[in-house]
Amino acid sequence: MTTIDRREFLGAGLLAAAGALAPRAARAAGAPRKAVLISMLPKELSYPDRFKMAVDAGFAGIEMRTVPDPKEAEEIRAASAGSGLRIHSVMNADHWTYPLSSSDAVVVNKSVAGMETSLRNAKLWGADTVLLVPAVVNPETAYRDAWTRSQQVIRERILPLAQQLKVVVAVEEVWNKFLLSPIEFARYVDDLASPWVKAYFDVGNVVFYGYPQDWVRTLGLRIAKVHLKDFQLDRPRGRFAWKNLGEGDIDWVEVRRAFDAIGYDGWMTTEINGGDAAYLKDVVARFDRFLAGQKPV
Repeated sequence: MTTIDRREFLGAGLLAAAGALAPRAARAAGAPRKAVLISMLPKELSYPDRFKMAVDAGFAGIEMRTVPDPKEAEEIRAASAGSGLRIHSVMNADHWTYPLSSSDAVVVNKSVAGMETSLRNAKLWGADTVLLVPAVVNPETAYRDAWTRSQQVIRERILPLAQQLKVVVAVEEVWNKFLLSPIEFARYVDDLASPWVKAYFDVGNVVFYGYPQDWVRTLGLRIAKVHLKDFQLDRPRGRFAWKNLGEGDIDWVEVRRAFDAIGYDGWMTTEINGGDAAYLKDVVARFDRFLAGQKPV
């Protein structure tokens, strides 16, 4: 990747920060809003029943996954309208199997097609964001190539539709051996220089090699959405485990202070194991304690 001097980096950061304000300008200031990932709700229930369960537990929103079937997508739209549970984001499905960073045009075309479906899902459901893992570094794809290829595809083939539909593309760092520091993550977003590209920040994903409160302050207004989960690392034994809020290594009080410091008041979505109604209500109680600046448990 090319080098960048301090003046250029700060200039790009100011551009991104200005762009980040645009979709949030009409939003009243306040506390972040609580959402649940669709995978946390029982699959055996209908969408209306799942959405009602989320509302009853205390969630105001939900993040869906990409749904190619138009009939199912319409069923989801109706469930959201009927329950009052806001679909705020869509998690793209094809970015792992078909990375944008691939050297194979067929693979890239499938990835772009998946993003197009995700963006149109978002428009149908009233969501303002689609989560995208922008690249995957592997033995076949060098880091430099992952950077340049993914940015080219996003810029030329994804952003035109995102801008047309007025849906933000939020890129996420998710153990893809890419965007391994908050400074680099910020630069990747800034390089694309568009108000329709932001960061999707996962509090748990970065604990292996950083501190989430540091990433939050560095990314600042670039953050469009947030995933919440805890992470526990046993370095001597080389083991790790995803945990419920408050049961891992994250300093939740400091993370909350960091979000306060950048003025983040958008959606936060729990991305942990699912469960029954009692379990979901407990997750919301932990969520509320975190928002109040306390340890979740």
